[in-house]
Amino acid sequence: MKRIGMLTSGGDCQALNAAMRGVVKTLDHSKEKVEIYGFLDGYKGLIYSKFQMLTGRDFSGILTKGGTILGTSRTPFKTIQDPDENGLNKVDAMKQNYYKLQLDCLVILGGNGTHKTANLLRQQGLNIVTLPKTIDNDLWGTDMTFGFQSAVNIATDAIDCIHTTASSHGRVFIVEVMGHKVGWLTLNAGMAGGADIILLPEIPYDIDKVVDKIEERDKRGSRFTIIAVAEGAISKEDAALSKKEYKKKLEKRALSSVSYELAAEIQKKTGREVRVTVPGHMQRGGSPCPYDRVFASRLGAEAGRLILDNQYGFMVGYKNREIVKVPLEDVAGKLKMVEPDSTIVQEAKLLGISFGD
Repeated sequence: MKRIGMLTSGGDCQALNAAMRGVVKTLDHSKEKVEIYGFLDGYKGLIYSKFQMLTGRDFSGILTKGGTILGTSRTPFKTIQDPDENGLNKVDAMKQNYYKLQLDCLVILGGNGTHKTANLLRQQGLNIVTLPKTIDNDLWGTDMTFGFQSAVNIATDAIDCIHTTASSHGRVFIVEVMGHKVGWLTLNAGMAGGADIILLPEIPYDIDKVVDKIEERDKRGSRFTIIAVAEGAISKEDAALSKKEYKKKLEKRALSSVSYELAAEIQKKTGREVRVTVPGHMQRGGSPCPYDRVFASRLGAEAGRLILDNQYGFMVGYKNREIVKVPLEDVAGKLKMVEPDSTIVQEAKLLGISFGD
């Protein structure tokens, strides 16, 4: 008998259910008996012993369902070792509940912060297998994360829809795409949606270069310009500030986001009408696209195999078109950034896309 705990942590995304289904179906089809303990609302469920006993039936019919049947929450790694408001040691509580339930393994689905905590639990002696979930596609050790392609599809649809109204009115439109630290989602959606300018956190922009691109399009007879902006995009001036200085500046920001600041600057410098569209959490929602359904199912199946083979301490990832296992210590605390000189950025520039640099 194997006793498996499972939780989803951090922001939700498409294909979390598909990935869990892949794990459970693989275990169900083995000859070994398995008990599944689903912890509710992420690490909070493991800390406060809130869980449900689940069977294969609970994972039936959820392949196409977005979100997570277990619920999720954010439990920041930077405070995970701080006592809660009642003085409870959260790490000790997680370990105690793991051993109280006599778990053989804990399957954790999440992104960067989730993997930091997962690796901490591994260091504390727990058997851990993780799956790479995030719409940002920024996890180290894997070429792809599930949820990313579904989010790209939604963000691309938003840009596609903006094209018709932008061209009709001859306006500059800014579409703000999710991504505080990493710009993979904005880069891919921007390219797929035919954006003329793409602004990323990794490539600080010069507002004058952005204006130059808009005016260049005007001279060529283009009535409109589409700008895909990551929510973490930053100007060259702000990038030169220290973290402390930049944080203070953000606290004093009059407008709600970089996109609205950018719109105001463009309107002032060009006299053009500028509109901002923010798809927001729509990018996390809805059913997973077919790619994510297949991809998450494959990752889940491999996680199930690792559990059956008693191989723990790994994230199931994807490298060079193959499903692989990656040591958790190699993943935790690292981000996969968009490199300014990467081939995809250079190819985008060949297409005439400006990055404001």
